[in-house]
Amino acid sequence: MSSTPKIRIDNIKKRFGTNDVLKGISLDIQAQESVCIIGTSGCGKSVTLKCLLGLITPDSGSILVNGVETVGQSRRAREDMLRQFGMTFQFGALFDSLQIWENVTFRLRQRTKLTRQAARDVAADIVTQLGLGAHVIDQYPAELSGGMQKRVALARAIADKPEILLFDEPTSGLDPITGGVIDNLIIDQVKKLGATTLTISHDMASVRRIADKVAMVHKGRIIWFGAVTDMDNTGVPEVDQFVHGEPFGPLTTGNSD
Repeated sequence: MSSTPKIRIDNIKKRFGTNDVLKGISLDIQAQESVCIIGTSGCGKSVTLKCLLGLITPDSGSILVNGVETVGQSRRAREDMLRQFGMTFQFGALFDSLQIWENVTFRLRQRTKLTRQAARDVAADIVTQLGLGAHVIDQYPAELSGGMQKRVALARAIADKPEILLFDEPTSGLDPITGGVIDNLIIDQVKKLGATTLTISHDMASVRRIADKVAMVHKGRIIWFGAVTDMDNTGVPEVDQFVHGEPFGPLTTGNSD
């Protein structure tokens, strides 16, 4: 494994008004590693992801991707950097007015000159790899079930073979069986691509399936980071409560620092 992390987030801080959302987030993600960020709503998970993508500029700190500083990049440099990324969003974020083949190849068509037929062929190949029928490419998102939409969102994320995949609540809104199917598809495609993966999730069953390592964010800081196999025995009360879904504990009594 390379000594240089694929992603290095170093002491990122972000304040909105008087609200200190990130108070010094630091996290190293190695190449081909799958890391999940967990934590209660409002703890700073999504803001961390947005800082990584450049949607939000941190007040201080550093974010390196393949050893290259991304905070303060020019727009062109950031666009070049983002070509390394693929992402799925919590609710799919498919374009309702576009057919599935157009959704799947949307970014790919911005980067390469594909004929309509070539784009349709690419889309059909990817969706069939993910267990959908090739005929789906001529449908619209509203005609698909939630699980099918999640597969299409994954197809779009991997269409141009990114080095880094970001997943925002990939199993949100799915029943446990469909969620397990989506997780297995993610694992399979990540292995095929040799991609590095960062996932935000509240679904602990999903985290156990897809993660190599887990980071828990609490009140704008990472309070525990380690192997997913160690997640049940961290000795950190907040982590223990969250992982086991206990109704009573420091996360709900307000006694944690």
